[in-house]
Amino acid sequence: MIKLTDIKKTYSNGVTAVKDLDITIESGKIIGFLGPNGAGKTTTLKIITGIIKPDTGTININGYRMDTQAIEAKMEMGFVSDDADVFLRLKGIEYLNFMADIYGVSQEDRTSRIKDMSIRLEMDKALKDKILGYSHGMRQKIVIMGALIHNPNVWILDEPLTGLDPKSSFVLKQMMREHADNGNTVFFSTHVLEVAEKICDEVFIINNGQIQFHGNMESLKAVQKNDDSLENLFLEMTRDA
Repeated sequence: MIKLTDIKKTYSNGVTAVKDLDITIESGKIIGFLGPNGAGKTTTLKIITGIIKPDTGTININGYRMDTQAIEAKMEMGFVSDDADVFLRLKGIEYLNFMADIYGVSQEDRTSRIKDMSIRLEMDKALKDKILGYSHGMRQKIVIMGALIHNPNVWILDEPLTGLDPKSSFVLKQMMREHADNGNTVFFSTHVLEVAEKICDEVFIINNGQIQFHGNMESLKAVQKNDDSLENLFLEMTRDA
């Protein structure tokens, strides 16, 4: 479970990225986080993961507070950022072992998980190559594998499908569904309404740093007027004041 209470973050340039943010994400669900560019999605995800410190408020991950139990909280989660250009001079397998070492994953478990994920994501033949030579999609997949190497309960994914080919995108969505169905948490940002509609149990819509809607797709559709499309409804919710 993820619980944010009274979160606010204003940057040094005076821009308030998120304000009065209260979010509770239950286990066993895939939760989509939607909003236009600059709405506060990435800032919120980085606050949840401890990368950015909020000005006010608390973050709780499966019972651990980020401000007082950061290591325990971070052990509960795997985070895929929107930047896949990491450790480019390492080979894929070196990066995965590095991530496994950080999280204290045993040799037996890491070998099994690397084999399973690399086969599912079609990366098994690329692990001995340097990440520098990977395509954008391959870099995205190796980052995903590294984030999940310790089998975290909470998955936090920032635009995880960007750059993936259709088959890998399908496989990742399968993995997300399996993880949630096993009683775990998947929280991911996207700007693609079709993706959210197909795989999310619930969605949050954010704009100008504030939540505009929270609920399942059925309740979102119920908000529609005059048979407007979900796209038109989303644009209406996220238009600037």
